Amino acid sequence: MTKTYQAGDKVSGKVTGIQPYGAFVALDDQTQGLVHISEITHGYVKEVSEYLSVGQEVDVKVLDVDDKSKKISLSIRALQEQPPAAQRSEKPRQSLQSHVNESDSEGFNTLKDKMQEWIKRSGQ
Repeated sequence: MTKTYQAGDKVSGKVTGIQPYGAFVALDDQTQGLVHISEITHGYVKEVSEYLSVGQEVDVKVLDVDDKSKKISLSIRALQEQPPAAQRSEKPRQSLQSHVNESDSEGFNTLKDKMQEWIKRSGQ
């Protein structure tokens, strides 16, 4: 590594390769890091190539630098604004039991209890 990178640094780089698990980004002439598929954007990413292409310039945040293995973990998502949480329905929640009315209680009898009734019906 010609330049020293630290966790938290915000840098620009160029996508040099795309794999099913993420994209490699060159930070300078001799240093590259990996943007894992989970760090590309908020939400689910099925195909990295739907979001990035080789040669594309990207802004990334350095998540981790492992000096021993010379690996740098990068994130594009960390520089994006988090989308608002999905709005939940305003209807009050009801328990499952409140959905079961008295006429449905017959369906909750055990098989042994129902067997005599079925035998009786089949003889008709």
